[in-house]
Amino acid sequence: MARRPPPRYSDRRPSPASPPPKSNINYGTIALFGGIFVLGIGVGIGVTSNASFDPQNVASREVIDKSAPNPELCVQYGASSIVTDMRVFITLNPFSVFVTQPQMQPGCVLRRSNMNLLEQKRLITAEQARDCRNRMNTFGFVGSLDSKPSIECVYPNDAAGNLFLNPPGSVNPRSEGENF
Repeated sequence: MARRPPPRYSDRRPSPASPPPKSNINYGTIALFGGIFVLGIGVGIGVTSNASFDPQNVASREVIDKSAPNPELCVQYGASSIVTDMRVFITLNPFSVFVTQPQMQPGCVLRRSNMNLLEQKRLITAEQARDCRNRMNTFGFVGSLDSKPSIECVYPNDAAGNLFLNPPGSVNPRSEGENF
C-alpha cells in the first residue's frame, strides 16, 4: 500500500467572485434592544425611587436632629426624638377602643447623666430630678428650653426591642452609646 501525500491546502484559494460569509448579527437590532433595556432600567428606578427632598418628608436622622428643640444641646447631651401625643379611650360595656388622631412634634430625650442641665436652668426641681432618677428614668421635653417647654419624666421601654438594630441572626451587641 502506497502512502498518498497529504492534500495541499495552499492550493485552495477562494475565488474573487464568491461573496464574503454573511453574519447572523444585525447591529441595528442589537442597538435597539440595548437602548430599550437601558431606558427600562432608568424608568424603573425613577418610578420606584422614594427620594423626596420635600421638607414634609422626615426620612433621616439629620432632619429630626435639626428640628429638635435646642438642637445643639439635644445632640450633645441626649438624642432628638419624634414625640407623639394621643389619647386612648376604652369602654368596657361594650368593650371598644377609640384612639385620637396623633399629634407629632419634635422633642428631645436627655441622657441620665445630663439630667442636671434642667435643674441648673431651674426648669425642674431637685425633688422631680430625684424621683425620676430613682426610677432609673430620664427627662424628655418638647419646646425650647428658653420658653416654657413641656418636660416629662420618661422611661425607656426596651421590652419589645428594636428589630432594626439586632435583626435575627445578627451577632452585633448594642453599644453603650445607645443607653440612656
